[in-house]
Parts: sequence; C-alpha cells; structure tokens
Amino acid sequence: MDPIEKYQSLFILVSVTVGLTLGQVPLIQNYAALFIVPFLMLMLFGIFLQVPLSQLRNSFKNWRFASISGSINFIFNPLLAFFLGFLFLRDTPALWIGFIMLMVTPCTDWYLLFTGIARGNVPLSASILPMNLILQLILLPVYLLIFADTIATIDPVLLMESVLLILFIPFLMSLISKVTVPAIKGEYWLEKKIFPRLDHVQFLFLNLAIISMFASQGEQLVQSPLILLKLITPVLLFFVIVFVVGQLVGRYLGFSYQDTASLNLTTLARNSPIVLAIALTAFPDEPLIALTLVIGPLIELPVLGIISHTLLKIRKRWACE
Repeated sequence: MDPIEKYQSLFILVSVTVGLTLGQVPLIQNYAALFIVPFLMLMLFGIFLQVPLSQLRNSFKNWRFASISGSINFIFNPLLAFFLGFLFLRDTPALWIGFIMLMVTPCTDWYLLFTGIARGNVPLSASILPMNLILQLILLPVYLLIFADTIATIDPVLLMESVLLILFIPFLMSLISKVTVPAIKGEYWLEKKIFPRLDHVQFLFLNLAIISMFASQGEQLVQSPLILLKLITPVLLFFVIVFVVGQLVGRYLGFSYQDTASLNLTTLARNSPIVLAIALTAFPDEPLIALTLVIGPLIELPVLGIISHTLLKIRKRWACE
C-alpha cells in the first residue's frame, strides 16, 4: 500500500493542526479562505479526470449488483443518515446537515483500495464507479433540498450555483481534457504520464484546502472542540448498520464472498471531498458543516481499515461453509 494512502488520516490530522496554527496569524486568517475553492476545484478535476465515464454501460452489466448497491447508497443510506442525525445531532443543526452531506455521497476512488485489501471483486466495484459519480452529482442537491431544508433554511439558488461552480466546472473540464489531450499528446498519454501521479496531486490539494479552511474558520473549533465529539456515535453507528445490511443482503441474494465484500465497501466508503467543496460555497456562514466533513474521514478511514480486515476473517469462515 502507498504510504500516503496508508496514513491518510494522519496527514489530514496534521493539515488540521497546521491550519489551526497558521490561523493564529491575522493576515493568513483574513486571506486563507480565498484559496479553499480553487484548491478543491483542482482536486475534483483530478478525481473526475480518472473516472472512466466511457465505461458507464458496464455499470449495468451485473444489474443485480448495480441495483442493490445503488439502492443502498441512494435510498437506504440517506434515510439512515437523516434518522441518525435526528437521534443524535438535532440540537446542533450544522452538524446534522454536515453529517447528512457526508453520508449521501458514495466514494468514487479509494474505496477500491479497501476492496483490494479485503480480497473483494475489484473489477466489479470499479464498474459501478461511473454510475455512482453521475447519480451523486444529480442527487446531492435533491437530498439537500429534501433533508437539510427541514433542518435549516437553504437558499436553492445559492445551492445550485455552488453545485454548478464546484462540481460541474471541474467535471466539464475533465471531459474536455479527455477529448483534447489524447488528440494532442497521444491516446495513452494521460493514462501513462498523468494518472499515476494524480492520486498524490489530488491528496495534496485536499490537504491544502483543509489547511486553508482551518486557518480561516478554525477559531470556532478551538472555542468549542468538544462539540465535534458528538459526531463519533452517529458515524460509527452508520458504518456498523450499513456493514450488517450489506452482509445480510449479499448472503440473502446468494452473492459470493468477493461480491459481498465489494457490496460492503461500495456502500460504506464516503466521498467527503466533493461535499466539502459544496459545503464551503453553499454554507459560507456555517463553518461547522465544513468541519464535519473534515472530521468525518478521520473516523471513516480507520473504520474502513478495520472493516477490511474483518472481511478477511469472514472470508476464512465463508470458505468453510
């Protein structure tokens, strides 16, 4: 495993600390916010560039897996997130909205790493990546208007402007690059020269965005650090419940271990960078929403590692059944 992938949580925590430290300098605190959106747009451009949208048709070749994974990701998980938020976060609306935003967007990249660790069906997991990306781009504003609008007042115009700016501009630029760059540099130039470096570049821009965000908005966290501890229980419950549901559904439908492990990880891993970008532009006056989307992965990444190794133990028992 790549050291950066292995220690993602540590790098994010270091970025949080660096941002909080730099935020003590008034000049940096005043101007740090200007860099957040550009850094996130560059990161999202790299993510979208690697998504094989030409393989979208393959998402539905195994229609049972695609439909079950999609149903859990885009129907069950949003409802579960709203319910858990109501139970544990309703007295802190900003945390509740941030929690919902985190849990309604399935991961589109490094969940494949955990699938590989768990000896799941990596090609099958990769095949639904384009479907997950397209659906979350379409449905994220819908979820926010349905769920978050019951918690706090949301400006739908500002929300749509944020989605268009933060998501669709990088998405459109990635589509243009996929057409123009091969025509200029050759068909496989992107795959051979750029893609191998993109993961590190994306992670760099994510951490720069986190540093900028905490430098500009971290004062509220310093003033009330214990408030984010409220996230631990609903986040952990979400992962436990979705993991159990994935196991039960996989076994009920007669999936192999490999396919069930893939179902677990495609429905567990979340896409915090995309929703972080939306939160910073759609909710500029609610820093706790964005902070939720930074703290969430600090819990999520170790949990996914534990689940991957738990699946390996299940694999041994599965073979004996």
